[in-house]
Amino acid sequence: MKKTGGLRLSRRVAKRVEEIRPSGIRKFFDLVIGREDVISLGVGEPDFPVPWRIREEMIYSLEKGYTSYTSNLGLPELREGIAEYYTRFGVKALPEQVLITSGVSEGVDLAIRTLIEPGDVALIPEPCYVSYKPLVEICGGEAVTIPTVPDFKLTYERLMEYADGKAKILVLNYPANPTGVSYSKKELEEIADAVNELDLIVLSDEIYAELTYTGRHVSIASLNGMEDRVVIFNGFSKAFAMTGMRVGYVIAPPDIFAGMLKIHQYCMLCAPITGQIGAIEALRSLDEVDRMRAEYMRRRNFVAKKLGEILELKRPDGTFYAFPKISSTGMSSEEFAEGLLMKKNVAVVPGNAFGECGEGYVRLAFAVKFDKLKEAIERIKEFVEEYGEG
Repeated sequence: MKKTGGLRLSRRVAKRVEEIRPSGIRKFFDLVIGREDVISLGVGEPDFPVPWRIREEMIYSLEKGYTSYTSNLGLPELREGIAEYYTRFGVKALPEQVLITSGVSEGVDLAIRTLIEPGDVALIPEPCYVSYKPLVEICGGEAVTIPTVPDFKLTYERLMEYADGKAKILVLNYPANPTGVSYSKKELEEIADAVNELDLIVLSDEIYAELTYTGRHVSIASLNGMEDRVVIFNGFSKAFAMTGMRVGYVIAPPDIFAGMLKIHQYCMLCAPITGQIGAIEALRSLDEVDRMRAEYMRRRNFVAKKLGEILELKRPDGTFYAFPKISSTGMSSEEFAEGLLMKKNVAVVPGNAFGECGEGYVRLAFAVKFDKLKEAIERIKEFVEEYGEG
């Protein structure tokens, strides 16, 4: 038996799986269990309930006995609604290009398994969401991370520097988890130029598109010449507060779509019908998204001002995350996060959970009620003053 990351795995487990590091987020939050008076700024989940009219539609669907499988593709009305909805981000897609998945996570997994063969390279700007690199490695591919500190943005120059002849895909997440950065149309056009020159396929994770505070989100798939190079991922978990409903979707070029559908048919069959029915109503309820976005923006502005007085912080363009730099305290990311939890009962995520260049930062989610958020920032201030080197 071999011990890896605190888990005992037998030799019967595939080597690729055995060598994957456990999630740095989950590893840290084992420490939170059982502690009282903890203000958690760690979990990336809205603190709002699913809006009532969406819940009502789901309840009514259960009362009517809608509990069966759907088509592997998903409900036709939902696919049509998503194709129409995505025109707000500049994308003209057919319903036949829309696949309903069990959350965005399944969609990303399907796309990587469809595209990556052993030896292929995936380019991933870092800091990044925790699942991209392991999913590439499970497929036998090589994940090449592109450092983006201190501005956290991919550029034409950075992409050209790290790409090589083996590079096949670029994973692009914006607004980004964990940093909150996003891109203007001009910045995306420069990235698109590099993508075209390098002949890459872009996996564009746009789950936080509706939680954009600086301008309107633009999908890279909407830019000239990119529609056949981009697989879009989005869903209803974040902006619509429907995390437990497990409804995501993919918009993909026909050949990639066909490959993803094959895998989806065998591994998942379909997303839950109750959640799909709720998602149809969600697309009619964008005023609810506007209400939640306004509150997140209020919290973002507060965090940017108050936390920015304590630690160096790049103002988030979107999401409900802030990614302050804590290296001035003399602590590592894990030391800071563990100390803050043990001394002040505030939970954040160490930045190195999001890759090596996340070291020196921590991620905090402002998806908590405003009074709790104010108290948490005050506790962080006390912690830095009492235990930081500065």
